[in-house]
Amino acid sequence: MSTFMAKKEEVKRDWYVIDASGKPLGRLATKVAMILRGKHKPTYTPHVDTGDYVVIVNADKAILTGKKMDNKMYYNHTGYPGGIKAQNFRSFMSKSPEKVVYKAIWGMLPHNVLGRQMIKKLKIYKGEQHPHEAQQPQPLTFDI
Repeated sequence: MSTFMAKKEEVKRDWYVIDASGKPLGRLATKVAMILRGKHKPTYTPHVDTGDYVVIVNADKAILTGKKMDNKMYYNHTGYPGGIKAQNFRSFMSKSPEKVVYKAIWGMLPHNVLGRQMIKKLKIYKGEQHPHEAQQPQPLTFDI
């Protein structure tokens, strides 16, 4: 008896659409990261990208619980001394909700070459519309 190892040429990828409206951001990100990695498939292999494509719509309607809307901070640094920039979730979400969802999901993927391949299968859109109807994505719902 031998262990099954998926090969990247044999991986069959599906397309899923997830509606983010009213869903907590962290719980949404964990489900999406699991699908991007392929952990929901019986053919999951840790060193091969076996995941599926995910299209997230209504990214601007994702929520946070508690006081995190005002207390959660996002930081970036310009590279110069004293160049740290900070903004809270509410202001970051009003400017670019796609980046907020992207950062939450990217934080849950491996930070290596394999993770960079996985994150390319993620498509995030602010509103209801997306240009991936030709791929016939299946709606994916889950209880959060």
